[in-house]
Amino acid sequence: MTTSDAFRSFAGVVADLARKLPQEQRFHRLLDAFRRNFPCDAIALLRREGSLLVPCAVAGLGPETMGRRFALNEHPRLAQIVHSGEPVRFRADSALPDPYDGLVDTDQERLFVHDCMGASLYVDNQPWGAVTLDAINPGAFEVIDRGAFSAFVSLAAATVRASDWIQRLEEKLQRHVLLEQSRQQEPGVDELLGESASMHQLRREAEVVARSDLPVLIQGETGVGKELVARYLHRLSERAHEPMVHINCAALPESIAESELFGHVRGAFSGATTERPGKFQLADGATLLLDEVGELPLTLQPKLLRALQNGEIQRVGSDRHHRVDVRVIAATNRNLKEEVMAGRFRADLYHRLSVYPLVVPPLREREQDAVLLAGAFLQRCERRLGLRGVRLAKSARDWLSGYSWPGNVRELEHAISRAVVKALSSGQTRERIIELQAQHLGAERLAPTPAVPAALEAQVASSLPLQDALEQYRREIITTRLREHDGNLSATARSLGLDRGNFHRLLTRLGLR
Repeated sequence: MTTSDAFRSFAGVVADLARKLPQEQRFHRLLDAFRRNFPCDAIALLRREGSLLVPCAVAGLGPETMGRRFALNEHPRLAQIVHSGEPVRFRADSALPDPYDGLVDTDQERLFVHDCMGASLYVDNQPWGAVTLDAINPGAFEVIDRGAFSAFVSLAAATVRASDWIQRLEEKLQRHVLLEQSRQQEPGVDELLGESASMHQLRREAEVVARSDLPVLIQGETGVGKELVARYLHRLSERAHEPMVHINCAALPESIAESELFGHVRGAFSGATTERPGKFQLADGATLLLDEVGELPLTLQPKLLRALQNGEIQRVGSDRHHRVDVRVIAATNRNLKEEVMAGRFRADLYHRLSVYPLVVPPLREREQDAVLLAGAFLQRCERRLGLRGVRLAKSARDWLSGYSWPGNVRELEHAISRAVVKALSSGQTRERIIELQAQHLGAERLAPTPAVPAALEAQVASSLPLQDALEQYRREIITTRLREHDGNLSATARSLGLDRGNFHRLLTRLGLR
C-alpha cells in the first residue's frame, strides 16, 4: 500500500460522508476501502447491542453470517477487541477460538482463519461496535501500518456516526411529513358533527378521555367514522402537536405485520436490505391508531400486548429493546368480546385496549343527522369542484332522512359526491346554485330499507337461532349484490359500504368463496 493509494481511499470514504447513500451501500464502500489498503480474506462491521455483536456489513464471509449474533461471553477474541482502546491482533498460534472459523467464503479447503485483527469503534465517546479483519495466510497482518490502520478505524467511526445521524434524520422527516399531512387536512374533517343525543354523548366522553393517556377502543359498524373519532381524540389530547400515526391492521399481510409495527434490522428476512423503524417508533411521543385491530393475527397479539404493558418494542431480527412512549387508540367493527369467546382474540389484549371503550352509533340511529352531515359534504364538494353553491331540495332532504344508510356516513358521503356529479352532467352549471333532487341521490336505486326486512323477518320466524338467521340473511344479501355487479368483488364491497379486505374475510366466513 502506497501513501497515495491510502490517501485516495481515505478521500473517497470522506467524500461518501456527504453523499446520500443507503446505509448498506455506505457500509460496503467503507469495507471495500479497508480491503484495498489492508488486504484480507474477510472483513466485518459489527454493531454492539448489549452483550451481542450484530453484523451490519460483511465481505468475504458467507451470507449466513448476517443472520448470526456473536455473544461476547462466548467469543473471547471479539470481547478483547471490543474492550480494548487500541487495535488488537491475534497471531496464527493464538489459542483463542476464532468466531469466523468455517465462515470464510472461499473455494479453498483451508476454511480456518490464521491471522486476525480488529478494533473497537466509538461514536461520541460511546462504544458502538467493532471492525474485524481476517486472513487465511499466517502473518498476513505483520506488515500493516498501525498508524494508517488507526486512521481508517477513526474514519469507520465517523462513517457509522454519519449513517446513524442520517437514519435519525430520516425518521424525523417521516414524523414531520405525518404531522404536516395532519395539519393540511380540510377544515372540519376531524369534527364530530351531529345534533342527535347519541352524538352529544359521544362528544362529551371523547373530550374527557382525550386529555388522558388511556388506551381507547373505538367500536362501531363499517363506515360510521371511527377514524374521525380517533383524529378528534388526538386533536384534543396533550400530543396534538405530534403526528397521529395510522396503521390498518386489516391490510397487513401476516408475513410483514410484525415488521410494520415494530420495525426490522438489515438481514432479518428476505428483502430486508436496510434497517427500518416500525410504526411504534414513528409514534414515539405521539398517537398510534391501530385501525381494524380485530384483524390482527393471533401470533402477533402477545408482542402488541408487551408493547402496551411495558412500553418496549423489539425490531424483527434484533435482540435489542427500544423504549417508546405511545398513546394507542384502537378501532374495530368487530365485537371483540365475541372474538375473545371464539378464541380469535386474546382476552388480556382486549382488556388492555378497552380501558376506555367508545361506541360510535350507526347513522340510522342518529335521527336527522344525515341532513346535517350532507351539508358538510356538500360544502366539501363546492371547494373541490369550484362550485358557486349546492343545496338540497325538499325531496332530497326527505329521502336522506328516510333511508336507513347501511353503509353509514361513508355511504352518505359517496352518495352526495355522486349526486353533485350527476347534477352537473344533467345540465346544471357551476356558475349557478345547484339543487340536488332525490333522483340525483339514487332514490330509485337505493330505496329506503324497511325497519325489519321481510326476508330477515322470515328467517327469524323460522326455527333458526337468531345468529344463524342473521348469517343466512347476510348470505342472501351478498349473493344478490354479487349478481347485480356481475361477480365484481370490489364493486359489491363498495355497494355494501364495506372495506374490500373485510369483505373478502366476510365471504370466507360465510362460506361464499
